[in-house]
Amino acid sequence: MIRHTIAPIFLLACLLLGGSSAAGLAANLLLQLASIPLIGWALWRLIQDGVAPQIRAPLALLTVFLVIALLQLVPMPPRVWTALPGRGSVAEGYRLLGLPLPWLPLTLAPAGAIAAILWLLPVFAAFLLVIVLGAFRSRWIASAIITVTLVSIGLAALQVLSGPSAYFYEKTNYGVGTGFFSNPNHLATLILTCIPFLGALYVTLLRRASTRNVSAIRLLVAAGYGVILVGILINGSLAGIGLAVPATLGTLLVFGRQRRALRRVMIVGTAVASIAALLVIVIGPFGNNLIGVQKANVEGSRQVVFAKSLRATGTFFPVGSGTATFQAVYRTMEPLSVINTTYRNHVHNDWLELLLETGLAGVFVAALFLIWWASRIRAIWVAEEPDRFAQAAVIATALILLHSLVDYPLRTVAMSSVFAVCLGLMSGVRPYVRARKAEQSARHLSI
Repeated sequence: MIRHTIAPIFLLACLLLGGSSAAGLAANLLLQLASIPLIGWALWRLIQDGVAPQIRAPLALLTVFLVIALLQLVPMPPRVWTALPGRGSVAEGYRLLGLPLPWLPLTLAPAGAIAAILWLLPVFAAFLLVIVLGAFRSRWIASAIITVTLVSIGLAALQVLSGPSAYFYEKTNYGVGTGFFSNPNHLATLILTCIPFLGALYVTLLRRASTRNVSAIRLLVAAGYGVILVGILINGSLAGIGLAVPATLGTLLVFGRQRRALRRVMIVGTAVASIAALLVIVIGPFGNNLIGVQKANVEGSRQVVFAKSLRATGTFFPVGSGTATFQAVYRTMEPLSVINTTYRNHVHNDWLELLLETGLAGVFVAALFLIWWASRIRAIWVAEEPDRFAQAAVIATALILLHSLVDYPLRTVAMSSVFAVCLGLMSGVRPYVRARKAEQSARHLSI
């Protein structure tokens, strides 16, 4: 059915074109334009059919998120916004210029906030394509993620061997494998999400395969995991290497076949090995700039950026500095001696950046999301008939949320769309079925 190809094809486009934010303006604009009719179609279906019970919670979360984002753009009179924490320097700037205080919104970067909402249009479209329109097949979505991941790994190997000519973006990390992304850490996130989806696809294919095809499927999946291992090593992301351990063991635990006694041992072993791997990456002598002693580029290390971002958070708490304000706010925290032509684009901790920019409102939305996410995990695992791709989506979203503690994987349309589609798969919706087929089935049952 053609309708079921729409979400996988759109996700494929997001993965191929949305690998960078600042360096991929034209590609992101194309995705935004393509998403507008898809969002319109989804809204029209909601008006026609109403809101199904299983999608009320995720749609409510999306609505709350949009309301908070739009409220930040509402202009406020001077006596209101000057009373907000952290706005004193802004008011002082107008006074030094001899200008009257204007009406200003909550966010200190209204243009950036508008651009951020427009940037999210493809993410909203990918989400609505799954939960509202049912324009997907789970195995096709998994196939899109797996295909782009494996091709990206091949491209990353070519980039390491060939040099600058093999990179897609001018602003990128030359010398390391980035694939279709501008940042190697984002490719690492995609590789991690591919691991559980490959496991889910393997189990699904085995269930439908004839006896003579089983060996071929196992060989292909094993080859796929071999390529993934090579990709993680080529990519070189420390977070990617550390999270690959729980990703692999968790996938084996969920999709493998073990006896009950062995399964209990594997659960404990998975937890211990995952914690050990992450600790080794964090405290080991691998040149990470999170907790180690820094001798070069001290101001650019994560530990310094985290500390200054926390101080800025205290300055603007509880309302926050507003969406898309981190770069401007962080510049005010840097000493004059280190200011040059480079700048810090993100905190490299999306949770901390959310707290800085949105304050208590962001904490509220994040808490609501985590409550819904945890409730869906329970529902997915207690279901009588397990949805393998929903289970894969749980593992993938958990990996992305963990990676967000030390990076910003959701700051590209590519990974945000993968995250949105995963949430759609977790919501419990099913692919679209023609109404007349359902009616015929109902009449047959009644007779």
